[in-house]
Amino acid sequence: MQRRLLTLAAAGAAGVLALSACGSGSGSGSADGTTTIKFVAADYGSNGQNPSQAYWQGVISAFEQQNPKIKVDLQVINWNDIDTQVKTMVQNGNEPDLLQTGGYADYAKNGQLYAAQDVLSPATASDLIPALAKAGVQDGTQYGIPFVSSARMFLINNTLFKQAGLDPTKPPTTWDEVTADATALKKAGVEVPLGIPLGHEEAQAESFIWMMENHGGYQDASGKYTINSAANIATFTQLKSWVDAGLTEQSPASVNRTDLLKDFASGKVGMVNGIPTELADVKNMDVSWTSMPSKDGATKSTLGVADWMMAFKKGGHQDQIKAFLDFAYSKENTVKFDKEYDLMPVTQSALTEFQSDPDEKPLQPFLQILPTATFYPLSDPTWPAVSAQIKTQIGSALGDPKKGLDALQQAAQQAGE
Repeated sequence: MQRRLLTLAAAGAAGVLALSACGSGSGSGSADGTTTIKFVAADYGSNGQNPSQAYWQGVISAFEQQNPKIKVDLQVINWNDIDTQVKTMVQNGNEPDLLQTGGYADYAKNGQLYAAQDVLSPATASDLIPALAKAGVQDGTQYGIPFVSSARMFLINNTLFKQAGLDPTKPPTTWDEVTADATALKKAGVEVPLGIPLGHEEAQAESFIWMMENHGGYQDASGKYTINSAANIATFTQLKSWVDAGLTEQSPASVNRTDLLKDFASGKVGMVNGIPTELADVKNMDVSWTSMPSKDGATKSTLGVADWMMAFKKGGHQDQIKAFLDFAYSKENTVKFDKEYDLMPVTQSALTEFQSDPDEKPLQPFLQILPTATFYPLSDPTWPAVSAQIKTQIGSALGDPKKGLDALQQAAQQAGE
């Protein structure tokens, strides 16, 4: 998969992999009663390999055979370009009928999207994992339809733990235990006892994970930004103490998740927040996946990440959109896509399939925690801009936690004005 992970946020192949004719509108009808809907989708391939174009063409071909009066005009764009290109389409009044990408909030806030219940059959809607469906809700109505998901767990190198005289069957559950274990790993010569990637690739995810483990986060229950809360300042004070003690990489603010996970796979890192796509890289290593350690050992939160499907109202093709989404969200299709790109399911039926598949045994810990995962404030239209600032600036909070988080809090408040 090409990006942040499903940040489900991330580098990918340059350029558009496949472009089909855009036409002059969002969709069109023909003299024989055939309706064409336009579908724009993100590419999950990596460096030009295994592009999503082939998957979607297969789904569309099968759908059109069953629904000869509906044609689907497909356009697949890489993650670097999709948001910008779609924004231009919308500004030009040429929005697609269906869009699959990383966020839905702006379009929902502008009243441009169908509610999920209007374009999903009751059977499809009820099959969505509740925690994921809830993350697609804005102002009491679901607009974002989860497409793929991911979650995070704490990953430790058992071999390095043993070399440091630690028992890998007793992973750290509190921050004090993290300190003790990281100190032992350092004394044993481990290059990076505790990895904390706060580089621009996914600093917003890494920060959020640690914040949640101290009962903090980006917003409170009312949707108000709380980036500089006392809990978050205390969290970054702890992170700073680990950095100052030499228990992390030398400069976390300049280290990206992808690079750090490569270092973990090469045996240089003792502990790090891990993602499902790392399973393949560590399959021949002695590792343990466990719950995130929290300040008090009681908090059991994990970050969930999702990418989204959404349906635009302008073309007026509600029935055709519903028919295609019900087909695309069948268990067969969702399981196939998730397995193809090492992602996690968004439907109960696909989750059950994964849980019973012996080939997916390594993924079981993630599948167990997915239904209770916590998500970014995805329904807030200001979140993309705030997230972008967090990615590039939150690393400064390792120098002065209060000053760094105060600056981000101010930026978040200004984004909402």
